[in-house]
Amino acid sequence: MDKHFIRNVLLKALALFIIFNLVWMTVDLNFVGSLSAYGRLWRGRERLPYGENSSESYNLSLYNLTAMLESHAVDADKPKDEFRVFVIGDSSTWGTLLRPEDTLAGQLNALGLTTADGRKVRFYNLGYPTLSLTKDLMILHAAISEDYAPDLILWPVTLESFPRDRQLDSPITANNLPRIRELQKDYGLNLDVPADTRTTLQKAFDRTIIGERRELADLARLQMYGILWSATGIDQVYPSEYTPAARDLEPDITFNGWQGPALDESMLSMDVLAAGVKAAGKVPVVIINEPILVSSGKNSDVRYNFYYPRWAYDGYREIMSTEAARQGWTYIDLWNLVGEECFTNSAIHLDKAGVAIELQQVLGAVEGYLK
Repeated sequence: MDKHFIRNVLLKALALFIIFNLVWMTVDLNFVGSLSAYGRLWRGRERLPYGENSSESYNLSLYNLTAMLESHAVDADKPKDEFRVFVIGDSSTWGTLLRPEDTLAGQLNALGLTTADGRKVRFYNLGYPTLSLTKDLMILHAAISEDYAPDLILWPVTLESFPRDRQLDSPITANNLPRIRELQKDYGLNLDVPADTRTTLQKAFDRTIIGERRELADLARLQMYGILWSATGIDQVYPSEYTPAARDLEPDITFNGWQGPALDESMLSMDVLAAGVKAAGKVPVVIINEPILVSSGKNSDVRYNFYYPRWAYDGYREIMSTEAARQGWTYIDLWNLVGEECFTNSAIHLDKAGVAIELQQVLGAVEGYLK
């Protein structure tokens, strides 16, 4: 074959590759994430995508918040007869080991509530596993910014989400640092967010097809698994056996490396919680100190559970109560509402019966906004 012909073909292919990448660099990956078949060709998910065992759960973890929200059952085109409630938070909200209908949002939806003016109340589960208030704020801010228009926000929280030095430990926050920097700037958050030290060349490469190949593959997989989710309603693995949360505990008094005897409020991200309320604007926010496992086993006089020594958790509850009163927040404390028999594989993960107990107290707070 003519060497000149081969050379010309390779040069043209290289030129087309370079041109295509230059054009691609002008495309916002969030725009690509917004191109979704969910809610169009197959039904939207009842909770945000999360998971690693994709072959069994028809789910995956990714970091494009726009794509995550587009895959959800929540629709930016809000029906006029809908009163929309977001339920944000950690894995207890998302529903580890629970089917979508058994989560707090799912059980609230099953009640078929309506407002005094006849609107249907719809609860949307926007919880996401991992413990970080900044992660919750980021998801809430993204949903509001993209015009999903909630009428009420329920925000279950727990102490493990508050330590300031762990706010960026969640992979979804670590992989969305530009969003975090914007939140830090807009709300004056006291977070140690790493600076973007990439060179101009590195930034340019990261915007190419090669640089974004992982993100693009995840977006494609999310769409593919949507077919299987829609057909089966399965979005996580439900093992027949699991290791239950510890009831017999170590005699360890430390929390997050702190030994007490008092909890230092400055080490907690109360400002992130305040930013969430501010981000909601005129939309009311109900902050819920979610139930925890209160052990009656070995060393339960030292620790409530695997997560919390008594001194730290008691101090946290006092701080939360004081700050809620000072800020004028709507706050309910359900910490010891549910017996230890209703917790599954974690000191914050409830079973279906435990959620039903929690629901009764949450319902009392919600009903006041439906009149």
